[in-house]
Amino acid sequence: MIDLHYWATPNGYKIRLFLEETGLEHRILPVDIRAGEQFKPEFLAIAPNNRIPAIVDHAPADGGGPLPLFESGAILLYLADKTGRFIPQDLRGRTEVLQWLFWQMGGLGPMAGQNGHFNVYAPEKVPYAIDRYTRETARLYGVLDKRLADREFVAGDAYSIADMAIYPWIVPHEAHKQNLDDTPHLKRWFAQVGEREATKRVYADAQASYAKPMTDEERKVLFGAPAK
Repeated sequence: MIDLHYWATPNGYKIRLFLEETGLEHRILPVDIRAGEQFKPEFLAIAPNNRIPAIVDHAPADGGGPLPLFESGAILLYLADKTGRFIPQDLRGRTEVLQWLFWQMGGLGPMAGQNGHFNVYAPEKVPYAIDRYTRETARLYGVLDKRLADREFVAGDAYSIADMAIYPWIVPHEAHKQNLDDTPHLKRWFAQVGEREATKRVYADAQASYAKPMTDEERKVLFGAPAK
């Protein structure tokens, strides 16, 4: 049994996609990040960075006690290794997947996240920030489009954790001011992943719209947490 501490965000959806694809036994434990549940001591004991998602594997491969993990990229890699699925076992294939997994973690996720913040959630419009992150998101879409020009999936011919990591960050493309018609190879891939049965199941019961209006109190919880 795997416990998934989750909320309906792009990073949260990544892990749900993997669990739906593999059928791993799991239960979803909602963490309402707008209500500040990510700051509860019991959650911080699992995820010290107070961010979802996090998991607890109650049957780790080493036979030891429950194993907690935080950071969505680390969780995807752990689950892929645990199941032997959605990551190649050969050196070169594995390296391809890891490069694009980390590309999402270090590039697309943070840049699209800032894009969403300044375009959707910021209480005041900051033209420089909006332009900066909208342009950088467009650049990253271009990188991905070029990558997908001669292959079916991001890391090659097989669907992998790289695709699972990237797809949820493309879902809010309209809120991020991106037109998929400008990136036809990306558009083709996005539609293809969206037609997978596991993807349909995950997004059928979305808890909240990406652009759902936020109250001032919720904004303080999400974006005003002090360093301590």
